[in-house]
This record gives sequence, structure tokens and C-alpha cells, in this order.
Amino acid sequence: MHAVLEKQDFTDMKYGFDNDKYIRIQSEHIKERIAQYQGKLYLELGGKLFDDHHASRVLPGFEPDSKLRMLSQLASQAEIVIVISAVDIEKNKVRQDLGITYNEDVLRLRNEFQMCGFMVGSVVITHFNGQSSAEIYRRRLESLGIKTYYHYTIEGYPNNVALIDSDEGFGKNDFVETKRPLVIVTAPGPGSGKMAVCLSQLYNEHKRGVNAGYAKFETFPVWNLPLKHPVNIAYEAATADLNDVNEIDPFHMEAYNQVAINYNRDVEIFPVLTSIFDGIYGTCPYKSPTDMGVNMIGYCISDDDVCRESAKQEIIRRYYTALNKMALGAMNETEVNKIRLLMQQAHISTDDRVTTVAAKKRAQETNEECSAIQLSDGTMITAGSSVLLGTCASLLLNALKHLAGIDHSVKLISQDFIEPIQKTKVDYLGGNNPRLHMDEVLVALSVLSLNDVNCRRALAMLPELNGLQAHATVMLSQVDQKIMKKLGILLTCDPAAKK
Repeated sequence: MHAVLEKQDFTDMKYGFDNDKYIRIQSEHIKERIAQYQGKLYLELGGKLFDDHHASRVLPGFEPDSKLRMLSQLASQAEIVIVISAVDIEKNKVRQDLGITYNEDVLRLRNEFQMCGFMVGSVVITHFNGQSSAEIYRRRLESLGIKTYYHYTIEGYPNNVALIDSDEGFGKNDFVETKRPLVIVTAPGPGSGKMAVCLSQLYNEHKRGVNAGYAKFETFPVWNLPLKHPVNIAYEAATADLNDVNEIDPFHMEAYNQVAINYNRDVEIFPVLTSIFDGIYGTCPYKSPTDMGVNMIGYCISDDDVCRESAKQEIIRRYYTALNKMALGAMNETEVNKIRLLMQQAHISTDDRVTTVAAKKRAQETNEECSAIQLSDGTMITAGSSVLLGTCASLLLNALKHLAGIDHSVKLISQDFIEPIQKTKVDYLGGNNPRLHMDEVLVALSVLSLNDVNCRRALAMLPELNGLQAHATVMLSQVDQKIMKKLGILLTCDPAAKK
């Protein structure tokens, strides 16, 4: 597990985004939008609220919970409506990032919001068409004291505007009782019907004499960055499986002679939304889909070069992720080809990822599985595998020793300590790979730290790994990938099986 260290030309990790400014001006902008509509605004919330790690990766300085903190400024004026589709209930749809069903995620989201001081007013079950599973779920929610409403499937939605804007369309839906001026409409995932819930509420509010407003709060694409800005290209790479495409908003250009970036689905649906708004109000309050948004994130970029570079690294990471999925048979070549094309548009290749270059260089020299990590001061550390440790377990120890100022000749975990663990893994648990994984190394360090000051010093360096870039020349086990993620290490892997 001998470490190879190399100090590369590098500037210490920089921030490119002013998070405090974002929280301040974004909340003020939403307040202004509420005031435009008689004090009642339905805000469709897209993307992740609690843990937007994509935004924090492409906009260094953006905190993963920035949107939540921003909305907390409005908590006294806001209530939250959570939307779930009856179709997703019927299918027991699972959130892949959390491994739980949308059914359970509704309850998780409600609990998280309440813990953050938000009022969660109700849950709306959309696309309801008499599904028994949805009826059972509604009874479960109501037994927990959660107000639950049905919104029905409307034949020909969203194009059958005459039916939609009628008592047999939106008028047939349950009216969601709300008490506060800002109603945030969110959901466990895409395709839930958030926009339809907002529009239905506008229709039914209008019938009750209230001209409520609608706005959309999505982070990406950033409307006031260029179309081919790496931050916007990174969004396309992140949604390659949905086949979203960024484009110049033609309605905004026509209305204001100003370039604004949106994505294809919002542009395509805008003429229909205009007709629906015409049916509710007699006229559409917006001249373009960009007008509907309230995103101020583009005004808070403090260092464009830093954000460009971070976004380029994100595109490359997405490419490796797609390659790994394809190698596992989890997707076809379409997603890989799309991200490869996006890399060409951003004028980058895998050679622009220095940890990839370093890991592959060592692998070619040693003919073994290798990995590399770049520390915040630019130091590149590489490691190979051994009979005792997997390559990333070795890399972890090498990095921690360097950060703690421990000489690399020092063995933090002795062979005598490792071998009994290997025996248990192979002889008693039936494992095929005796090498220690990262989690096992961390447990070993923790046990040894009781009597070994070097182990204690090494463990104390774990927070320093957050945000660092790493690459492995083989596809890592799920165990190692999860530990990398928990440590905040931004990992890529070559789509190659372990030897």
C-alpha cells in the first residue's frame, strides 16, 4: 500500500458562490412575488430541498441545505403541501437515492419539514382513479391526523383545456384548504403532478374570489447563464436519463428581446399553460416560462471560473457514473452517448480529471488496481491493492497519514491485526475477497485508537476528506462506494471489474 505523493500545480479549494447573498435575495424575491397576487402564491418546488449536493458540487459555496435555510426565512408565512401520485402508490415506487418508497418518503418529508419549523398542511393524492391502494394510503394518513385530498385524472390533460378549465376538470378536484400566503407544493420525486395541483388550486381559488398566483422554484438550468455554460451543461448531464434539453426560451426572447435559458419540457408546455391561465383569469400573467420562475441563483455566483471548473468535473463524474451503470446492465448506451456529447460541448475529456490521470498512470506502471485522491493543497496521493487491503482502503490510510503528518513507513494497522479479520471474512462468512474494505479499516482504526495516538490522529483527519476528488481504476464494491459518499469524497471509477 505504499503511497506515491506528487505536489501538482494547484490552488487551494475556492468558493465560487455567495451563499449568504443567495439566502437573502432569494427570500426577498419570493416575498415580492407573493405581494403581486393579493397575498396568495402557490410555489411549485422542483429539485431537492434538504440535500442538493449537485448544486453544492457545481457551485462551490452553495450549502446542500441552502434552499431550506432560505425558505426558513419565510416559515411564518408558509405552509407545505406534499403531493404523491396514486400511480406511484400503486407501483410502490422507490426513491433510488434513499431506498424507500414514495409512500414512506411523504412521511419522512413531513417529519423533516416539521422539525425545521414549517407547517405541513396536507397531502394531495394525484392521478386518482379509484385505486384501492391509494384509498388505503389515504386512510393511513388520516389515521395519523394528516389532511388528505384527491385530485383526479383529467382525460386529455394537459391539452384538453376546455375540460381542464371546467367543473368537470379542475372543479372536480378536492379543494385543498390552506391558511398562509405562501403555499409550497413539493413531492418525493418527478411526475407527481405538482404543477397540476397548483393550477387546480388557482382555478378553485378564483371561483372563491381569490386571484392567487403561481411560480416555479427550480435551481437548474440557471436562466441567466449562457446556454453552453458548464453549470447548465452539468444539469443536462445530471438529467440525461430524463432526456431534458436546455434551450433558449423563445417566448422570453420574443417578449423582451432577452436571452434566457429554460428546458424543453417547460418551453413545450407553456402554450398550454397560457390557455389554462386564460381560462382561469381571462389572461395569462406570464409572457414566458422563464417569467414563471423565481430563481435568483445566477446573481450569486462570485467567481465564474471556479464554478465553471467545478461544473466540468461534475460532467466527467456523471459520465463515469453512466459508464458504470451500463457495465452493470442498468441502462443502455443512450445516456452514455448523450453525456459524451455534452463533454464535447464543454470541450473536456476524462484527461481533464487529474485524479483519473494519476490513478491510470500508476496502474500502467504497476499493472495492478490503483486509486488516487487529490488533497486540498494539491498533493496527489495514489495507492495500489495488496493481499491485505483493497486499493481504496490503502488510499484512505495513505491520505489520513499524510494529513496527520504521520510518516508513511508507519503501519497504522499491523498484519497480525488484519489476518484474523480476513480469516473471519473467508472461513466463517464465506467471502471470496479477503482484502479489507474501507469500512473495515475504519473500524480497525477506531479499535486501535484506544491505545494508539497515531490512529487517533488519523481518524481526526476524516473531515478533511470532504469535497476531495478521487478515482479508482476498477469498479468499487457498494461498501467502498458508500463509505466514499459518507466521507464526502467525489469518486469516479473505471467500468472495469476487479481482478
